[in-house]
Amino acid sequence: MISEKDLEELQKIPLDERVKRVEKLLEAKESPRGFELGLLLALKMGQEIREKKPLGSESGELVASWNGKYSEYVIEEAIASAKEFLLHPANIAEKIKAGMKKFEQKPAEEANGSKERSPDTPGMTGGESEGHNG
Repeated sequence: MISEKDLEELQKIPLDERVKRVEKLLEAKESPRGFELGLLLALKMGQEIREKKPLGSESGELVASWNGKYSEYVIEEAIASAKEFLLHPANIAEKIKAGMKKFEQKPAEEANGSKERSPDTPGMTGGESEGHNG
């Protein structure tokens, strides 16, 4: 998973190098999440904008290369994430922080080795849902 720390480090690196690093991170993943692919797409689009190339001239080829590799859902999520990165980067930072908090809590719960209800989800059993994706 690409963490908040990874994103902070990426901001200190020139754009071309950022693209290469994210590509390398994603090459090592068997099934990247849409959010992670969206980061790469946003960086590619940023390159096009910076180099005054038509938007989609290279990033469009990237998205086309995902067909057959990833599900339509993951591709759509990647496109939506890329748009969010470009238009509202502060919102993405907040989502990452919230996701990291969830991620940090899960290992502690799993270390207990039980499937007891957590205090913040009273009344929920294994077959019920909160009604949203997380």
